[in-house]
Amino acid sequence: MTPVELSRTVLHAVRRAVDAGELAVAVLPERVVVAPPGPGGCGDYATNVALQLARPAGQPAPRVAELLRTRLLRTDGISDVVVTGPGFLNISLDGDADGRLVRDILRAGPRYGHTDTLAGQAPELHAAHDARAVVLMDAVARVLRSQGARPRLTCAGPPEDAWVRILGIPSDIPVGTGTGTRSDTLRPVPAPADPTPLGRDAARWALLHPAPHDRPHLGPGHDAAHLAQRETNPLFRVRYAHARTRALLRNAADLGFTPEPGPVAPHGDVVPLLADHPRVLAATAAHRAPDRLARHLVAVADALGPLLPSVLPLGDEKPSAAHRARLALAEAAGTVLAGGLTLLGIDAPDHL
Repeated sequence: MTPVELSRTVLHAVRRAVDAGELAVAVLPERVVVAPPGPGGCGDYATNVALQLARPAGQPAPRVAELLRTRLLRTDGISDVVVTGPGFLNISLDGDADGRLVRDILRAGPRYGHTDTLAGQAPELHAAHDARAVVLMDAVARVLRSQGARPRLTCAGPPEDAWVRILGIPSDIPVGTGTGTRSDTLRPVPAPADPTPLGRDAARWALLHPAPHDRPHLGPGHDAAHLAQRETNPLFRVRYAHARTRALLRNAADLGFTPEPGPVAPHGDVVPLLADHPRVLAATAAHRAPDRLARHLVAVADALGPLLPSVLPLGDEKPSAAHRARLALAEAAGTVLAGGLTLLGIDAPDHL
């Protein structure tokens, strides 16, 4: 069960409770947010939907949580539900939750986390005639499309030729004023220097990784850091982690074994971060903030590092089910990294 499927399952439980007269709620939430549990939580995922429903239902949040807990426990794929704190639902999935997550990621490929949640919506995005504003708008539009929206873009002036050739900006963005009633004008802090000398990938990362209200580090004294092939460069860490997962797949094939999703011994935050990817994409779209996605990719890459040395057999060791499961997890993480970079308009090479 993916986070998206679990969200729908919880929402279905809410609807059934309303239909049965257990909850008197006039307006139901459009979606339920599920995420890895925070401090004091337990299980695979947690949600605060009971706290959201308590006031409109006229019931204490713990009572609402218990009503939903009873219904969720009858659902296939859910092994346990625990109520913690003021009314958080902590949900444990049956059996091999990690293996199912990896299978879902590999089945979806780079489109893992893409949904039709925003289908039918056509948000209007407007950018100033500024390199960072236009790159930001392009990245936001890509993520909105991944969620089913069909954004309409305008710019205060025609895109510069270098922005199209080097930064990958579409050449056909119409000129507009951004004064429509539904227009969303993106106003990032302008770049202090021309980003195009960095080339497409490094330039886009330098413009998108900082939050829109933060000043990008560009120009003399900074540009070399964006191109450095070392761990101090977050873009290098993300692309290097992706390339290592592809190298492991090639090396495993040479050893005669392939990835097979299954139980994996605890490896830090890799699995929770992969499970959180759909939520990150939704938040990136909602807040028009590609920096959220960029930081998430860095977190995935950094969490993946300790896993990679244990993927392949050592010495005379024969490939085992554990090796196959770790290889599948590494492939899933590489898939998430590649999909995320693509949404930012950045290449994810298999060799680095």
